[in-house]
Amino acid sequence: MTPPSTPPSSLLAALHADGPAGDRAENMKLYGWLIGSWQMDATVISDDGARHAARGEIHFGWVLDGRAIQDVWILPGFFHGTTLRIYDPTIEAWRIYWIDPGRNVFRQQIGRARGEDIVQEGTTDSGMLSRWSFTEITPNSFHWLGEAKSELDSDWRLIVEVLAQRRES
Repeated sequence: MTPPSTPPSSLLAALHADGPAGDRAENMKLYGWLIGSWQMDATVISDDGARHAARGEIHFGWVLDGRAIQDVWILPGFFHGTTLRIYDPTIEAWRIYWIDPGRNVFRQQIGRARGEDIVQEGTTDSGMLSRWSFTEITPNSFHWLGEAKSELDSDWRLIVEVLAQRRES
């Protein structure tokens, strides 16, 4: 890769990319359709089953010379974090890194297409299994489910549910 002839003038300029890297553009389509800004209606479910609804926003963009997609999820009062999604050709899947410094939450997952959905799976710091799924995907909307369970549980527990709509440009 040839370095840019003019160094970027800021962190944002250095991070941003105009589109996917040519050597993996086809694989980048799994998450590439998300690029842009979204409005979300989210429900956070606490351990005692109480449901808390809030409205937030999500922003997705190409980063790191088009070899990754980064997003920012903002749900006031609940979370404000970022995900870095990187296609790894050695495992033919996506490495997912979620960071929410306000709650000191860090997750690593592996993401793949599963039928018409996108499913990301990993383990939390406490050893719980985590599964985050994009379902009911259209060009302008998606349903997102954040679930967890212990290895002993047979059923997944819903923790966060998001209904997202693309914002008009």
